[in-house]
Amino acid sequence: MTDLVEAVLASADRTPDAPALTARGRSWSYRELARRIRAVSAGLRAEGLELGDPVLFSVRPGPDAVVLALGIVDAGGVVVFADPGAGEALFRARAGLADPRWVAAESLLYLASSGPLRPLARRRGLELAPYATLVADARYLRAGPWLPGVPRRALSLGRLMRGGRRRAGQRGGDQRGGPTAGTAVGAGVAAEARNGLRSELHRALELHRALVVFTSGTTGAPKAVVHTRGSLGAGLADFADGVGIRPGLRVLSDQLMVGIPALIGGAHWTMPDQGLDPGARPEAYLEHLADAELLFAAPAALDTILRALDARPELTPALETIVLGGAPVLPPLLRRAFARFPGVRIRAVYGMTEILPVAIADGARKLAAAGKEGDRVGRLVPSVTARIVDDELLLAGPGLALGYLAELPEHPLAELRTGDRATIDGDELVLRGRAKDMFIRGTQNVYPGLYEPIIAGLPGVLDAAMAGVPDAIGDDRIVVAVVPAADPPTSATSAHPLVAEVARRLPGLIDAGVLPDAVVALPALPRSGRARKLDRAALAGIVAPFVAGGGARGG
Repeated sequence: MTDLVEAVLASADRTPDAPALTARGRSWSYRELARRIRAVSAGLRAEGLELGDPVLFSVRPGPDAVVLALGIVDAGGVVVFADPGAGEALFRARAGLADPRWVAAESLLYLASSGPLRPLARRRGLELAPYATLVADARYLRAGPWLPGVPRRALSLGRLMRGGRRRAGQRGGDQRGGPTAGTAVGAGVAAEARNGLRSELHRALELHRALVVFTSGTTGAPKAVVHTRGSLGAGLADFADGVGIRPGLRVLSDQLMVGIPALIGGAHWTMPDQGLDPGARPEAYLEHLADAELLFAAPAALDTILRALDARPELTPALETIVLGGAPVLPPLLRRAFARFPGVRIRAVYGMTEILPVAIADGARKLAAAGKEGDRVGRLVPSVTARIVDDELLLAGPGLALGYLAELPEHPLAELRTGDRATIDGDELVLRGRAKDMFIRGTQNVYPGLYEPIIAGLPGVLDAAMAGVPDAIGDDRIVVAVVPAADPPTSATSAHPLVAEVARRLPGLIDAGVLPDAVVALPALPRSGRARKLDRAALAGIVAPFVAGGGARGG
């Protein structure tokens, strides 16, 4: 089984002087990156981080986030990714479930969530929880310079690295591997026994929790996926092999789950400037593309990039590979990509938070199969096994997450029921629809059953449902349909007074990533059959005109 951190550090040992990471105009070699990761790991252990300690993690993608996250995992801690934009109520619920002993955040986030600035953040649409006081008795870490609002005794990333380097020097070398580093081996113990002990400890550590990622959920029942070092290592190594990562390949992405496989494969990972979005500043983003050989993008982001290049074709870069993930990849987008980049290889990745990747498709083969029944999502990666039960796809393998945080340790995941209807045609996995209701927005899976009871419970709402309206690139535009308890309309409308009231109440009540593109009032929800079950397809048809032109997100 591949250990996540050991795989990155092994790349550093193979090519220590090669460039590993570039961001904000500065590059770090593999030697420097490994030194920083090991120093943070040693510094955290010296400050008292213990095996299994959860660390609530809110640091934006960047070099500090990479070093801190890998250092935490190497020290034996558990990175709990926490999105501050989820809204204060949901954020508090997630923090309560994770029960962190440490909080790691950027200095700017401590400042923005402190007393004087919280109202300003709220006026700008951010319901931030007060980071400095969120978790009682927590140890605090900060990335960035000291700013007002940072807890008095918060440890800076720089101090951690300096302390870790001194500690490593006092012990006569690198102290890698978390608990392994603290193992005392008597002077008379043979090297073989020492190496055997380290191997056993590393194997145990591979199975230890390393990462918690929150998915769709509510304040009453937040849902979090728990991965181990081993499950992450297996999945990310499969990703690196499947998309063609090789030493020295220049990879552009702001996603840790793409950049870390790049590091495992010895590639040169470049991160765009923080907050740089191809839709907001297309020409600035295209500057980053100029030197890239591999680009990772969600389908919606690639659509924006292609539109920008249509306007400025002279800026078209010489990409070698485009990797698409996070949402279905449809033939129209593939055709546009191949037309803009005639010699490019396209890899479409199918996976989910619990097991990533599952299958990887070649874009040319996928396009050639257009018109055939189902969505051909490619060959299963080596670490994944699949079976079909009652048309539903079930998955297992070493890349499968340990389970869901609220259900562990009693109910670990042995197999994942995906909710996808599928068949296996030769060596290809073919999706044929959903066995359960789910929409996809960007890289987020949205399960309407989690949110509809909350919306239906709002004052003035008699009934409520969510619909997903697919756009041209495979994303779903999300519409909330409500039936007013008083003065229902005679037909679908966005002008009913209840529409504005529901849109106003939803932020902070449901996950920010699920806020609808439109809210529509109906006289009644469409239902069918003897059981009067919600007809979600008919509902999508009714509300589609309200987002056909690109509706603004409610709230």
